[in-house]
Amino acid sequence: MKTERFIANRLTDPKETKGNLSRPFIKIATIAVALSLAVMIIAVAVITGFKNEISEKTIGFGSHIQILNYDRNISFETTPISSNQEFIPDLLSIDGVKHIQPFAVKPGIIKTDIDIQGVVLKGITKDFDWGFFKKNLKQGNILSLNDSTTSNSVVISKTLSLLLSLDVGDKFDMFFVQEPPRFRRFTVEGVYDSQMAEFDKLFVLCDLKHIQQLNGWEPDQVTGLEILISDFRKIQDLTLKVEDIVVFQFLSDGSRLRVLSIIEKYPQIFDWLGIQDLNVIILLVLMIAVAGINMISGLLIIILERTYMIGVLKALGAENRFVRNIFLIQSGHIIVRGLLWGNIIGVGLCLLQHYFGIIKLDEANYYLSTVPINLSALHVLMVNIGTFAVTITMLLIPSMVISRISPDKTIKFE
Repeated sequence: MKTERFIANRLTDPKETKGNLSRPFIKIATIAVALSLAVMIIAVAVITGFKNEISEKTIGFGSHIQILNYDRNISFETTPISSNQEFIPDLLSIDGVKHIQPFAVKPGIIKTDIDIQGVVLKGITKDFDWGFFKKNLKQGNILSLNDSTTSNSVVISKTLSLLLSLDVGDKFDMFFVQEPPRFRRFTVEGVYDSQMAEFDKLFVLCDLKHIQQLNGWEPDQVTGLEILISDFRKIQDLTLKVEDIVVFQFLSDGSRLRVLSIIEKYPQIFDWLGIQDLNVIILLVLMIAVAGINMISGLLIIILERTYMIGVLKALGAENRFVRNIFLIQSGHIIVRGLLWGNIIGVGLCLLQHYFGIIKLDEANYYLSTVPINLSALHVLMVNIGTFAVTITMLLIPSMVISRISPDKTIKFE
C-alpha cells in the first residue's frame, strides 16, 4: 500500500494539481463533505439537546417513576397510600434508584382581588429533591420544611405570578371545592420558570401537611411515592424492577399499588420527542447522500483527468485493484479534509449557541427560550466515522470504471 499512498499523496498535493481541471471539483466535493458534516453535528446536538431539556422539565414535575394507589382515577382527588411501605429499602437497593420521596396533590382555586385561577397543589416534604426547581428558580427561595410545623409558604411559577400579579412575599387565598368547602391563605416564597406552560399554569408547591389536613388523612398518608433514577435511558428496565417488588403486594386495607413511569404518565410528550429521532435519521441520510454524490462526481472527474496515468500504470503491470486504491486513498484525503472543516464549523456553531444563546425560540411553542445544544464527543465521533465509512463505500462502485480503461487506447490517444 506504500506505493499507492505515495502516488495518491502526490496527486493530492496542491502544487502538483495547480491548474488541473479537477481542482475546482475537488474543492466543491470538500465543501460538500464539510457542510454535510456540520449540518449533521448541529442537527444531532440540537435534537438531543431538545429531547434532554424537555424530558428533564417533564421529569422535574413528576419524577421518573411514581407508585400510586391502584384505584386512583385521572383526577387530582386521589386515594391515599401509606408513605411507610415495607418495600422501600428493597427499592433503594436497586442499582440506579437514587431517591424516593412522598408527594400529594389536590386541586383548588386561587383567588386574588381581581383574578381567579384553577391550580393543583403539590404537597412535598423536607426530603423533596429541589434540584430541578433550584435550577429554574427566578425569585425568592425554595421552601424550608420540617416535621414539627406546617409551613404556609408556597413556590409558584412565573406564569402564575404574571397572571395573578403575585410577587415574592405576597399573600393569597386558595379555595377547595369539598364538603365542607375550605380555604387556606398562603405566602409566595419563591417563583420558578420552567417554560413548560402547561405545567407552570398548573402546579403550586406547598407543605404536604396542608393536603393531609384538607383531606382528613393520617400523618403517613400521601398520594404516592416518587422515584428518581440516575439514568433516564434505563427507565423501562427500572420500572419493571420496581413493579416486580411493588405490584404483587396487597395493602392492609386490601388495595393494591400501581407503578407508573413518566413516559406512561405523559405519553403525548414522549411520543412527540420520539418522532424527533426519525427526523434526525432522515436528515443524516440526506446529508450523507449529498456528500457521497458530490464525492462520486469529483472522483469520476479525477479519474477521467488521469486516464493517461492509469494507462501507463496498467502498461507497467499495475493491477486494477492497485490503481483503484490510489484514487480511493486520494478520495480519503479529500473526505478527511472535508471532515476537518466540518468539525470546525459544526462544533464551533454549537459552542456559540450553547454559551451565547444566539438563536431564540418562542417559549409558548417550544417550551424553551433558546435553541438547546447537547454537544457529545461520542455523537461527534460516531457521525465522523459513519460519514467517512459510508462515503468511501459509495466510492467503490464508481472506482470500478478504472477496470474499463484500456492501456493501449489511452496511451495511443495521448
